[in-house]
Amino acid sequence: MSYLYNTPEQQNQMLETIGVDSINELLQQIPETLQLGRPLDLPAPLTELELEQQIGKLAAQNNADRVCFLGGGAYDHFVPAVVDEIASRGEFYTAYTPYQAEASQGTLQAFFEYQSLICALTGFDVSNASLYEGGTSVSEAAFMAMRVTRRHGKILISEGVHPEYRHVVETYVRNLDTEVVTIPTIKGTTDLNRAKELIDDQTACLVFQQTNFFGCVENGEALCEIAKENGALSVVSFDPISLGVLKRPADYGADIGVAEGQSLGIPLQYGGPYLGILACRNEYVRKMPGRLISMTTDREGKQCYVLGLQTREQHIRRDKATSNICTNQGLLALRATIYLSLMGPQGLREAAELCCHKAHYAAEQLTKIDGIELMFDAPFFKEFTLRVSGGVDQLLQKAAAAGFDLGPELNQFPTVAAGTENGILVAVTESRTKEEIDALVNALA
Repeated sequence: MSYLYNTPEQQNQMLETIGVDSINELLQQIPETLQLGRPLDLPAPLTELELEQQIGKLAAQNNADRVCFLGGGAYDHFVPAVVDEIASRGEFYTAYTPYQAEASQGTLQAFFEYQSLICALTGFDVSNASLYEGGTSVSEAAFMAMRVTRRHGKILISEGVHPEYRHVVETYVRNLDTEVVTIPTIKGTTDLNRAKELIDDQTACLVFQQTNFFGCVENGEALCEIAKENGALSVVSFDPISLGVLKRPADYGADIGVAEGQSLGIPLQYGGPYLGILACRNEYVRKMPGRLISMTTDREGKQCYVLGLQTREQHIRRDKATSNICTNQGLLALRATIYLSLMGPQGLREAAELCCHKAHYAAEQLTKIDGIELMFDAPFFKEFTLRVSGGVDQLLQKAAAAGFDLGPELNQFPTVAAGTENGILVAVTESRTKEEIDALVNALA
C-alpha cells in the first residue's frame, strides 16, 4: 500500500481546524508516566540509494530457498501473478463493505461473484460473503445447525477434524449447555459404528472433514446419511482444491459446507489472515451467519447489488442475530474469486490431479526408506501421515538441514487420535517438483 504523508503545512491546517496548537496538546490525556519523554532513538536519515542498499542487506539474511512440504491446514499452493495484480488495485485493497450498499457497488459485485463461484464449487444453493477462517467456520456452522434443528444438547464431531478446529468449537460452547462429543477414528477415518451409537435426538449436527486431518478420504455419503436418519444436519469441512477430483459436498448429501479458503490464491503469509467459506442448502439461508449479497434492480431499472441478508446484531434485534461476523475477510474473498475465475473447472481439476499424483509419488518413495511407513491404508489426496520408527525428531533435523520443511508432528496436538505416536504429516501440492521430492527422499535415506 502506498505511503501517504502530511506536510507540516497540512498538519498545521488540521490542528487549526480542530482548535489545538500542537500534536502534543492532543496527547495530554496520556499520563506522563506512560510518555517516553524524549525523541525516539532512530538512526540518522539515509538517502534513497543508501536505504535501498541497507534494505537489500537485511533481505539477504532471509532464507527464502527452503522447500515446503508442510500441511495441517495451510498449504503452499501456486498463486498466479494476476491474483496479486488485480487484488492490489487501490479500489479493492482499500475498500470496505459499507452499511449503505449503494455506496460500494464494485465491492458488492465482487462478493456476489464470490458467492456464485463458491456455489458452483460446492454444489450448494447459497454461500455467504465469507467468514474469518476455517476454524471459526466450523463453529459458525455448528451454531447454524443448532438454530435450524432447534437442538442444543450435542454436537458430534469426528476425531478426523483438525484438532484446532475442534478446540475452537469447544471454546464457542464452553458457557452453553451443549456437549461436544468426539467420534473416534479407526484406521485413519471416522468410525461409522461409533457415530451411529453416539448420535441421538438431541444432536444438532455431525461434523467431519474431507479430506480429514490425517489426509484420508472419508466416507462422506455414509456420514451424511447417519446424520439425516437421526434428524441432525451434516457439516463437512472440505479442502477446496480437492473438489477438482473429489465429489462436491452437496452431491453426497451434506447440509452445510465450510472450508479454509487459503488454498484459493492466498499465500501462506505466516499463518494469516485467511478466508472462511460457508455454503448451504437454500432452506437454511435464514439461519446462515454473515452477509449475503443479492442482485436486484434500482428504481430506474438498472442492475445493482445490495446487502440482501444481514444477520448481525448491529442490523437486527440482538436475540435474532446469528453471528457477529462483520468486516469478514473481504480482500481474501476477492483473491479467491480471482483465483477461481482464472482456474475454471479444468484448471482446478489439473491442479488437483497434480497434487494427487505428486503426493502418491512422494509417499511411494518415502516409504522405501527403512523406518518410514504410511500410518493408514485409507485413500488420500495431497496429504498423508507417516509413522517414523524411533520418533520424528531425527527425521525433521535431517530434512531441515537439507532445506526441507515437513510437518506438523501429530504429537504436538494433545487431542489427536490415540495410536498416532511418532506420526508426521507431509503435504505435496502442485508447486512441488519431482526433483524436489527426490531430493527430500535422498536427504532422508
